[in-house]
Amino acid sequence: MTKKKIVIKVTLTGKKSRPKAMKIAVSQPGVESVAFQGAEKEELVVIGDGIDSIQLISLLRRSLGYADLLTVGAPDGEKKEEKKEEKKEPVIQPSSWPTIYQGVQQPYYIYQEHSYNCQEPNCSIM
Repeated sequence: MTKKKIVIKVTLTGKKSRPKAMKIAVSQPGVESVAFQGAEKEELVVIGDGIDSIQLISLLRRSLGYADLLTVGAPDGEKKEEKKEEKKEPVIQPSSWPTIYQGVQQPYYIYQEHSYNCQEPNCSIM
């Protein structure tokens, strides 16, 4: 598993709410460090390996009343592996469809005139 950094905004209503939030966060499996950050110290930062962020949020909401998940990502100290992609020319593959749509051709019939020499009185053509 990989380490991840979870930032949660919590509402701290009293003196006991900050230690309560930290206690809940530390009780989760895989947590390595917990700290508060931000201007008003209302953002709980949890760093660890294999932390279930949804379960952590639901436990904080039950105890503190309000908890909002802000970010989940890689810790700042670790660099992400960046892959340098080489510029590749697009490969043009032949298509089974023609490039110009010619439409469906209707069948046509050729009518030829036939001349019958029916001079008999029992001729069936006349």
